[in-house]
Amino acid sequence: MLLMNSKWIALFALSAAAFAQVQNFKPVTEEMLKNPSPNDWLSFSRTQDAQRFSPLTQIDKNNVSKLGLAWVRGLGTGTTESIPIVHDGTMYIIVPGGMVQALNATNGDILWEYKRPNLAANVASQARSKTIAIFQDIVTYTAPDGFVVGLDARTGEKRWETYAGTAGQTSGPVIANGKVISGRACSQTRTSCFIVAHDALTGKELWKFYTVPGPGEPGYESWGNPSAATHEKNMASTWGLPGSYDPVRNLVYWGVANPMPNTRADRHDGNPDATSRTSPSDLYSNSTLAINPDTGKLVWYYQHLPGDDWDEDFTNERILTRVKFNPDPKWVKWINPNIKRGEERDVSVMMGEGGGIFVNDRGTGELLWATPFPFDTPRFLISNVDGATGKTSINWDLVLKTPGENHLICYFNTTSYWPSSYHPGTKSVYVPYVDNCLDMTRKGPQGNERRVGKQRPEGKPEEFAGIAKVNLETGEMIHFGKGPIPSNGSTLATAGDVVFHGDLNRRFRAYDAATGKQLWESILGGPIAVNTMTYAVNGRQYVAVTTGETLMSNMGAAAKAPRGHTAVYVFALPQ
Repeated sequence: MLLMNSKWIALFALSAAAFAQVQNFKPVTEEMLKNPSPNDWLSFSRTQDAQRFSPLTQIDKNNVSKLGLAWVRGLGTGTTESIPIVHDGTMYIIVPGGMVQALNATNGDILWEYKRPNLAANVASQARSKTIAIFQDIVTYTAPDGFVVGLDARTGEKRWETYAGTAGQTSGPVIANGKVISGRACSQTRTSCFIVAHDALTGKELWKFYTVPGPGEPGYESWGNPSAATHEKNMASTWGLPGSYDPVRNLVYWGVANPMPNTRADRHDGNPDATSRTSPSDLYSNSTLAINPDTGKLVWYYQHLPGDDWDEDFTNERILTRVKFNPDPKWVKWINPNIKRGEERDVSVMMGEGGGIFVNDRGTGELLWATPFPFDTPRFLISNVDGATGKTSINWDLVLKTPGENHLICYFNTTSYWPSSYHPGTKSVYVPYVDNCLDMTRKGPQGNERRVGKQRPEGKPEEFAGIAKVNLETGEMIHFGKGPIPSNGSTLATAGDVVFHGDLNRRFRAYDAATGKQLWESILGGPIAVNTMTYAVNGRQYVAVTTGETLMSNMGAAAKAPRGHTAVYVFALPQ
């Protein structure tokens, strides 16, 4: 056996430390975040507008069938919902256990790893942060122990950390105007529910916006004027995906989840009618918030579902784009009659976990149009949207008014924290969906609250899941990629006119963006989990997808993928 003395050990350690870093790093400026290189993927959906569209064209609908595996890297066991970023050939990713790794994006070799010190095993195993952000030479992430952390992008060394609170930080951060902005789950009290901004270079806390207003604050009365003690137990979190940023208006658009406790009766001393059936109700639950990132002040809000009774979240991404107003009544149920046909608008678009598509003016929040999604049904959780005022009404027929009452509510986890994409060429969003409704029974003398997913009665088991292509100008909706297996995977749209998507049964596929025709398929080692992205290094385009277990990996009885297979798979055309 060869024995090394302390001198050789020290030299070896020095050599390893020198190797374990990102070479020739170029700081990421605000301008780069606004208009990233086509080669990079600098935000969770590439750009700050959350379009999840890549201008790369090396892989297109004519040659995508030739894609082959370039590299694969295992990430360890545990929960993963991470969406990586890529800058100048380096991939930064959160791996199971709440760790961060920097990888060579051409081969998967590890450049550095950061591990939180003294992190309890049970906390690390449940780490679920979805996004990671970069600004200048600092990579930021929300650690599972309640800290927002800034790491040196070259070496992985900690530059700063700031404690943000006990609630889970499951959504992750985004960068807006030099601020790291993040949301979180809630932890027992109203004051644990907030969006917070930190200085991206120092970690200094700058402001907090509480997603449930307190006594004397605007919106407090929408909770039915409860006592302060009762109201402190009411919550509405931002656990899902983080916000989008419009640098021209200097506004961040953030989604808020359901009000808690889940049912109207539990929130309002047994009276489900204690708060309004029409928006505003239980603010700012199930709303889009437009916030000034410099001050934390609310500029406008729009409530998609008032006084939720079933835990149906509207905390997914907000896609920002510009389209003409020309919704077709054949496809769109609720239309603003005051908008001139053909008028162009900058819009914020969102699809709810409980279904529905909403298109709002992103300067004012004015509703342009909305419609049920993925299909219309009498069981839809919203009974009406007033086109002229934008006010939404809960489907009162489905509210659980008495103990033990049961209803089937559509939809349930129809789309969630796996982001959708937008293709500016087709003017369409590509939304992965599940034709899944909620069979819910209110707790009563005979038992506790019961919640079970159930396919929409009019649906077909062999078409339980798919992708919906929705034209944002007309509302025309085309369903493709239909099958029995649900998905937790995001879509990716490219200028090569290809849409990528994968399911829980390990199938990763490419589709024609115009027609939805399947062009390619690869069978991976585990279920696709949240991330799908593309980037380029040295003139070669790569498509990356992550597999692993998420909060929703068990959705759908037909999904029988192997457990515990967490990895990054990266594909490219033959060289």
